[in-house]
Amino acid sequence: MDDTIRFAPGWPGIEPRWTTSAKSAVGSANGDGARVWFTASHGILNEIYYPEVDTACTRDAGFLVSADGFFSEEKRHAIHAVEWLASGVPAFRFVNSCVAERYRIEKRVCCCPDYDAVLQQVRFVPLVGTLDDYHLTFLLSPHLGNHGNGNTAWAGDYKGAPLLFASRDALALALSSTAPWRARSVSFVGELDAWHDVQRDGRLHGRWDRAENGNVVVAGEIDLVACGGEFTLAIGFGADSAMAALHARAALLTPYEQLEHRYAAAWHAFQKRLLPLDESASASAPHLYRTSTAVIKTHASMNTDGGMIASLSIPWGNAKGDGDLGGYHLVWPRDMVSSAGGLLAAGAHQEVLSAIRFLAATQEADGHWSQNMWLNGSPYWQGVQLDETAFPILLVDLARRADVLDVDMLARWWPMVRQAAAFIVRNGPATEQDRWEEDAGFSPFTLAVTIASLVCAAELAELHGEPRIAEYLRDTADVWNANIERWTYAGSTPLARQFGVRGYYVRIGSSAATDAAAPAAGAVVIKNRASESEQRASDVIATDALALVRFGLRSAHDPRIRDTVTMIDALLRTETSTGPAWHRYNGDGYGEHDDGSPFDGTGVGRGWPLLAGERAHYEIATGNLGEAERLAAVMRAQASDGGLLPEQVWDAADVTDANLLNGRATGSAMPLAWAHAEYIKVLRSLRDGHVFDCPPQVLARYGDHAPAPACDTWRPTMQLREIAAPLALRIELASPAIVHWSDDGWTTAHDDVTAESGLGVSYLDIATASMADGTSIDFTMQWEMQLEREARWEGTDYRVLVRRR
Repeated sequence: MDDTIRFAPGWPGIEPRWTTSAKSAVGSANGDGARVWFTASHGILNEIYYPEVDTACTRDAGFLVSADGFFSEEKRHAIHAVEWLASGVPAFRFVNSCVAERYRIEKRVCCCPDYDAVLQQVRFVPLVGTLDDYHLTFLLSPHLGNHGNGNTAWAGDYKGAPLLFASRDALALALSSTAPWRARSVSFVGELDAWHDVQRDGRLHGRWDRAENGNVVVAGEIDLVACGGEFTLAIGFGADSAMAALHARAALLTPYEQLEHRYAAAWHAFQKRLLPLDESASASAPHLYRTSTAVIKTHASMNTDGGMIASLSIPWGNAKGDGDLGGYHLVWPRDMVSSAGGLLAAGAHQEVLSAIRFLAATQEADGHWSQNMWLNGSPYWQGVQLDETAFPILLVDLARRADVLDVDMLARWWPMVRQAAAFIVRNGPATEQDRWEEDAGFSPFTLAVTIASLVCAAELAELHGEPRIAEYLRDTADVWNANIERWTYAGSTPLARQFGVRGYYVRIGSSAATDAAAPAAGAVVIKNRASESEQRASDVIATDALALVRFGLRSAHDPRIRDTVTMIDALLRTETSTGPAWHRYNGDGYGEHDDGSPFDGTGVGRGWPLLAGERAHYEIATGNLGEAERLAAVMRAQASDGGLLPEQVWDAADVTDANLLNGRATGSAMPLAWAHAEYIKVLRSLRDGHVFDCPPQVLARYGDHAPAPACDTWRPTMQLREIAAPLALRIELASPAIVHWSDDGWTTAHDDVTAESGLGVSYLDIATASMADGTSIDFTMQWEMQLEREARWEGTDYRVLVRRR
């Protein structure tokens, strides 16, 4: 060991945490250049991502200012202003003004278009005294590879240039400056770190050269006098420290203004390709359209073409550590399709093609997509949700109708659609989870998306010469559509009577709620994991029912929908300083506690700007364009000063100690790419006069006069007990079989072989048109076995009662 190296004390440092999720800026280069994404809040950089948009490598990076008897941290002790370089160009100007009126720090931030580095052009302005009176220290907290632990930091040189370094596994960063360093130091985060050094002694003493395998911080004091208060910092990244240093140094060899100009030019070119959906000059918070397109594009990978994450943030990050490696900087197929749909609404065709290609590459062998995944397709959570498999089908159909996909392209993506549709018909809707990852059951949202996807897939099947599959998909969609009310509609409940409505769609229903087609969800007990309290399913109202209108399954004027909207507004709507906000459902536990403390597995759900957009689409479907315009303005009002839309807004009295202000962002994800996509779709829908992503073939089939289904289905996972004649009884099985059945108490029996759907479901239709009321259809199955000499009998008899109404 080199005795001249000064090793930092305090190993391994305190338990690492991430930082606030309420970002004021996000950015990346637009093109094939740098592989770096940055975020910022409170006037400083937060997480910087490299080499992929799913891999955070820093916690934050900002300045300490000290003078004789004076100490200030710009993120805590300054007033922050942020400004976009230009509309739709994610380069930023920050002005941090000291609350004690001692200094001002002005920054311009963008990515280097040529190297893997983030650049900050800085100007330090003393408002009291001169440059010589101040010490300006830059602190950077490495969290390489999504980990705060296990980082090593050191002060070193590259080709004779003094830099600061950090590494972990096969990732490294290097900090370089155009201004000389007066001192450099590394430390473990804690009472002996650089922050406490400056706070205690008024300057960085450069005590420590190396801090190994812990939660570390690197620090460097800028020589303000030597640079005249103006300098540029580069944070470079690479697979090792030498490569990181090369990128950091090379990024500083071109004047910042030239790099920023080239960075902006690529973004201007992107914006020029888009449709002119811009808000009017009189609109409040203008340019949210251009901001939204840039935000979504910034959430896309530059290496894994087409992959898009949900948010460049870690919700309630200051309460989360290395145990939360994924979260929102993952690909969630639902969010990704929504983002791609927003780009399609804006006219960004090539990005949508890339998204479809990514989805095709990451589809699992059985046809589904992971609930969420890293950009290499590896699952993070292990859940499976039907809507996340249905949404890619809707995206392909939407792209087809927008003339993004020609005949050859459709042929290329049909196998993906076919596999996804097969997974849906094999597994739904009995075993799915709803879109909010809470409880198994029948969600109106999931049913709307999956049924719509089957109708769209049927049309694609016909286009590709597979009419048998098309017929089966439409039959299945018709059956599920006809059962929506039986599964998810509650009528004549105490809650309905309390609010003077006949009934409403519930958040999650159940196939076991009723035996026949009665429009009630019954008293099914479900458990809400977020609040750990039990509620009756018929008392839980959600905004999900609006999806039945959004995707064309129910008319916006359907009395059942209107009654549900009455319930939604009575139970889920709150008024805030920025306009109305809707909760996801009553009893939602995903949000801060009432005292403002972070969500920790329990909490109280808050209002979502995204849901204002969904409500705007409902209003468009009713023809109330004026209300939809007003709700678009609400979304603009609920955006941050930097134009970013949060996942949730605080809808209670201000909790100033927690920086929670009524109508403004909570500690949830910000920006949420899905919310920005929804805003773009609202603008497009307003321009078109109809809901942009509503499949017209679904609306035509179900919107006003849905066709009567030809059958009703029995499955081992969803055992029908009664059937309304003259519907055929369709027995659906996971593999071929002989169905042994009788309709006269086994006096006579029939043996019929199941037919193949072409999608992994075998089925048999038993006609009931001539059967009397009360007839019992008894049946069992003999399974075809390939590896045994004799076929295997099911060993259980099943019964379905025929009813004539």
